[in-house]
Parts: sequence; C-alpha cells; structure tokens
Amino acid sequence: MSSMATARPATTMRSKRRFSFGWAVLNLNVLLTFIFLYAPIIVMSIFSFNASRQMQVWMGFTLDWYARMIADERVRVAAQNSLVIALVSTIVSTVIGTLSALALERTRFRVKRMYEAAMYLPIIVPEIVMAIALLVFFNLAFTWLDQFFGLKLKFGLGTITIAHIAFSFPFVAVVVRARLADFDRTLEQAAQDLGANEWQTFRHITLPLLMPGIIAGALLAFTLSIDDFVITFFTAGVGSTTLPLEIYGRVRRGITPDVNALSTVMLLASIVLVLGSLLFQRRRSF
Repeated sequence: MSSMATARPATTMRSKRRFSFGWAVLNLNVLLTFIFLYAPIIVMSIFSFNASRQMQVWMGFTLDWYARMIADERVRVAAQNSLVIALVSTIVSTVIGTLSALALERTRFRVKRMYEAAMYLPIIVPEIVMAIALLVFFNLAFTWLDQFFGLKLKFGLGTITIAHIAFSFPFVAVVVRARLADFDRTLEQAAQDLGANEWQTFRHITLPLLMPGIIAGALLAFTLSIDDFVITFFTAGVGSTTLPLEIYGRVRRGITPDVNALSTVMLLASIVLVLGSLLFQRRRSF
C-alpha cells in the first residue's frame, strides 16, 4: 500500500511537469506568432507619425505625413482608381458569385463538377500564375480583336477590373454557398403553399435570408480588390495606378514616413472591411 501511495504522487508530479512544459511551449508559440505577425505592422504604424524622414531615428510625433498624403495628387488619383475598380468589381463579383452559388447548390447540370472545379481554380492557383494567365489572355484577346475587328484596345483600368472580377467572384460564391448549406427550405415551401411564385419567393424569402452572406462576400471581394498588387501589376497600363502600385513605386525609392502613412491607412481600411465581413458571416437569421 505504501509503495502504491508513493508511486501515485510521483506520477502526478511528472504529469504536472509535462503539463507545465506543454503550456510554456504553447505560450511561447503564441508569443512568437504575435511578434512575427504584428510587430512589423506596429512598427510601421508608429513610424508613420515620426517627425523625421529617416526611419532609424525617432524625432517626435507629427501628423504631417498624413496631411501630405491627403494633399498629394498622385495619391488621390491612385485612391480614386482603386475605389472605382473595387466598387465595380465587387458589384459584378457579388452578382456572379451569388448566382454561381445558387446554381451549384440548387440545380443539377451536366458540367456541374467541371464548373465547380473551374470556379475554385482562382482560389487554389497561386496569384502569380493567375496574373500571368490573365496577361497572356488579354494579349491574345487584344491581338485578335485588332486583326478581325480593327479594335485597338490597351491595358488600363478596364483590364484591371476584369481581372479582379475573375479572381474575386469565387470567394463570394464560397461565402454565399456556405450560407445556402444551412438554409431552411421549408420557409420557401411555406411561401409557395401560400400562393407565392418562384420570383416572389426568391425576392421576399430567399434573398433577405441570404443577404448577410451576400454582404459578407461583397466585403471580402472589395478587400481583395483594393489590396491586390500582383494581378494589378501585370494587368495595369500606363496611367492606371492603384494604391498598391503607388506604394510599390515609392518603396523602390526608399521607405519613408509617407509610405508608412499610406500603408497604415490601407491597413486600417482592410481591417474594418474584414471585421465587417466576419460580423455578417456570423449573423444567423434562420
């Protein structure tokens, strides 16, 4: 009995040591993750208020870089281009993505699996591959349009918008389809039993219940569009600068507080949009 009583405390002590060691490793992992992920963002945000133009020395707090950013004509043009592209691509992507989700979830057709696989390709394929594919596509399309119809088209805001639609609408479809997976179809059946036709049922029952997912997908598409650099870089033309391209051009000349200020503003906008998307996804109307 005494030997068993002595063995139990020893086993308990070993278990406590293992538990405390695992807890320490887990806490260290969390700490390192936060450092690697958020330390650069925090440093960038802090030095966007630095009174000195040099990044190495802190010379005091100032808002001059934000004032200069607002007054900069190139930044205003780039911001306007980014907003126009993001708004147009978001609207079109939301419509296509919602219709695609409804088609995949509610209907059956021969090429359903093929369409589903093709729709998920922009999510799976690396962005650089997508950018090169779009570049080749636009070059071929412009060449054929010039040869057969005499249309001389060039890269610009239009090509960027089409490219953003191509990689954004699958994300909308995924979000809306997840909403459809939890949809209670008895509500639609009840509406039809009361005399509503398919359009009335969709307008008054289906669409309002899907709206949180649709808005979440739209916010996600807007965030992806306004933050995109790689695809925009390959599909942009002369004079079609967006905010990411403007930041890239300035960084090539050196990292300065005005670049930090512009990046911080874009970061805050992205955080707000992502949080909004997450809040809408968590809403449950049914």
